Amino acid sequence: MIQFEKNILVNGLRVIVHTDRSTPFVAVNVCYNVGAKHEDPSRTGFAHLFEHLTFGGTKHIPDFDTPTQNVGGQNNAFTTNDITNYYITVPANNIETALWLESDRMVGPKFTKKGLAVQKNVVIEEFRQRNLNKPYGDTWHLLRDLAYKVHPYRWPTIGLTPEHIEQATLEEVKDFFFHHYAPNNAVLVITGNITPDHGFRLAEKWFSDIPQRELKNGIILPEPIQTAPRELTVYRDVPIDTFFVAWHMSSRQDPDFYAADLLTDILSGGNSSRVEERLVKGQKLFAEADVFLSGENDPGLLVATGKMNNGVDFETGRKKLTEEVLKTAQELVTPYELEKVKNKVEAEQVFNEIGYLEKAMQLAAYEILGDAAQINEQAKHYNQVTAEDILRVAAKILRPENCNTLNYLSLKK
Repeated sequence: MIQFEKNILVNGLRVIVHTDRSTPFVAVNVCYNVGAKHEDPSRTGFAHLFEHLTFGGTKHIPDFDTPTQNVGGQNNAFTTNDITNYYITVPANNIETALWLESDRMVGPKFTKKGLAVQKNVVIEEFRQRNLNKPYGDTWHLLRDLAYKVHPYRWPTIGLTPEHIEQATLEEVKDFFFHHYAPNNAVLVITGNITPDHGFRLAEKWFSDIPQRELKNGIILPEPIQTAPRELTVYRDVPIDTFFVAWHMSSRQDPDFYAADLLTDILSGGNSSRVEERLVKGQKLFAEADVFLSGENDPGLLVATGKMNNGVDFETGRKKLTEEVLKTAQELVTPYELEKVKNKVEAEQVFNEIGYLEKAMQLAAYEILGDAAQINEQAKHYNQVTAEDILRVAAKILRPENCNTLNYLSLKK
């Protein structure tokens, strides 16, 4: 059980403090309810751009790394389709340095044409290196565009195309910031060697003067129910044929999520999983094979993917892995399999409760989902899943008309 206290500042900033006396450090984690799904379809990649832009400094702070390192700390950030998360870890007696940095970041970056141009070039180069010039780099662009026709999950965090970032104006960037990166659209979590009272006093000192802002998160339209299977075949300069088969599934908040998560663990969660035992080590069809959830907050995807071993017929390999997945919708998993993956999930949760930074990020993520207290409910939800639940959820997800197949083939054949 993770104990924490929560307070809300007058400007709407939600503040959560968890005391962990096992460490001399504290984590200051600020999570904004803005990700790639909040972007304009004609200006994608903005949330990821801001992850870079804010590290370029503010009016008062030339860069974030130097003051953090000067007090023995570390800092970083990440962006997803749902959120943008910044975190700093410092010795507990230097916490005000971290709060100063994050509060100034929330006030706003140093918006200049020169600074924007520098970060745009960085992001565009990253796009080219990771997604255009890297083998299999455009996979998620292709798969998301195949699976989603309405919901903004149809583009990855990096954006639809580098041209969207290249064409972005300073005015557009400012507008995006001031309507999303606001105290009333954020959660501040402080974990580590600090008491709640102290944490709340410091949060009030550093953040309460930042005014609320008018939010423009907009209405995110739900993806219509898919009524027919979709398939796309592409040829690329890659060494091995591979495929991705994706089915739409529930949101993170849906009770069915837990059964779907355990289903993927039974299929490919470790060396003794079905796919590993039967298809990778047993029949030796694949160099790599995996079944996983995309893991977004809104309805996401359950994905099966495999890279064939040399000499394995592509259609045979894809058919075998798909059949292995579909079996979970046709027959009950065994009590042993279910107990094994439940134990694995429980062990992972215990591990995540050890680190003060991991707890900070999880508390923030659950608060964005609706309530940080959900962090203490996860084990119960997983333990309540039955074999019948997995069969029912698998049958609900793994319908032929709900399937999206991306065949990613090598040009070298």
